[in-house]
Amino acid sequence: MNSADAARTRRGLEAMGFCPTRDPLQADVLVLITCVVRQSAEDKVIGHLSSLKNVKKHTPAALIIVMGCFVGDAAVLQERFPHVDAFVQPSDTDTLLNFVKDRSAAAAFIAEPTQPRQRPVTALVPISEGCDHHCTYCIVTLRRGPQRSRPLPDIVTETQQWVNMGARQVTLLGQNVDAYGQDWSSAGPDLADVLQAVHEIDGLWRIRFLTSHPGDMSARVIDTVAALPRVCPHFELPVQSGDNTVLKRMGRNYTVESYRALIAEIRERVPGCSVATDVIVGFPGETPDQFRATYDLLQQLRFDAVHIAKYSPRPATAAAKLEDDVPAEEKERRRALLEALQTRIAGEINAALLNRGLEVLTEGRRRRRWMGRTVTNKIVFFEDSADRRGQLVNVRVFWAGPWSLVGEPEDGTAPQCRNESPATSEP
Repeated sequence: MNSADAARTRRGLEAMGFCPTRDPLQADVLVLITCVVRQSAEDKVIGHLSSLKNVKKHTPAALIIVMGCFVGDAAVLQERFPHVDAFVQPSDTDTLLNFVKDRSAAAAFIAEPTQPRQRPVTALVPISEGCDHHCTYCIVTLRRGPQRSRPLPDIVTETQQWVNMGARQVTLLGQNVDAYGQDWSSAGPDLADVLQAVHEIDGLWRIRFLTSHPGDMSARVIDTVAALPRVCPHFELPVQSGDNTVLKRMGRNYTVESYRALIAEIRERVPGCSVATDVIVGFPGETPDQFRATYDLLQQLRFDAVHIAKYSPRPATAAAKLEDDVPAEEKERRRALLEALQTRIAGEINAALLNRGLEVLTEGRRRRRWMGRTVTNKIVFFEDSADRRGQLVNVRVFWAGPWSLVGEPEDGTAPQCRNESPATSEP
């Protein structure tokens, strides 16, 4: 979501005539878009804010703006960080851009002609803001507020704009993307309707969505993913814990049993799909046996990817009132055990792709090689002297690791413009 906010901000500033710079000391406007979902993220924000004092000393007229989940009480923050010119609530890009417009006009900043930007391959399109769930560890609801779904025509329009600029894949975003439309008083479109509407846009090859909530994923959405060829068969479904008691303390409105049933349903209805999840270790009161239940769940369900976080208290959340009684070294031990398990599982899953031909949407160059993703979100690297950016390339895999694949282009590439399903040989 922060990346989507950054893209909107960049587009707005460039429309005013500003151009990007990598050197903070050369900037007229510096925007820090923040995340505080974990303590480590908040510490990083504070570190960046401290370093920006030197920018203000070097260029007193430069505008420093902070946006995102770090922004709670703006008055308190302003007193703590007086060198910051404005604190803006998460995703409020209109307020940010209007502030820059007013202040830059008063300061007579000279905007330079912008250089043509490289055409985007992928784009992020928020379909809702905020969340109506109240997970006890999560600060998102406190900082981003309750869920607010965007009108479907606005989503389609923004997606069409990205496609017109060259994007071939969009990711539909929401703190709880499955709950789209549930905040409306009358029956309206849901996530399945959004997927169907966006699917009709000519020139769009792939559609992704995240992040899902196990309590809101519906059979209709699952069937829509299975039926629409442009929707990637990949699901992000955070489980957080494999123990029902811990899930209840977390405020998650599902059980381990219902989660297992949901994963089985998805895999039955969408054969060959990939599933990723999130896990928190060391939640207050998590016993060794409860952690073992999480370990066993991951071992049995065999996810394609697992994002593992060590619990850290977030101020003002319900969980912050609980005793953070799992020692830091034990949290790290549990995290390392899950990481080792998932490394083995992901390696085994990806090894099955050796010598397979996969369709890859090439996003750009990384580590001096082309990098792209399959429809199931596998990262694939390959070498080619031709410019493959933004192309669908058939790649045969000759090396498979737990986090990425390496291959070589097969003769010919996949069609560059088509309406049919992306071909893939993934199991």
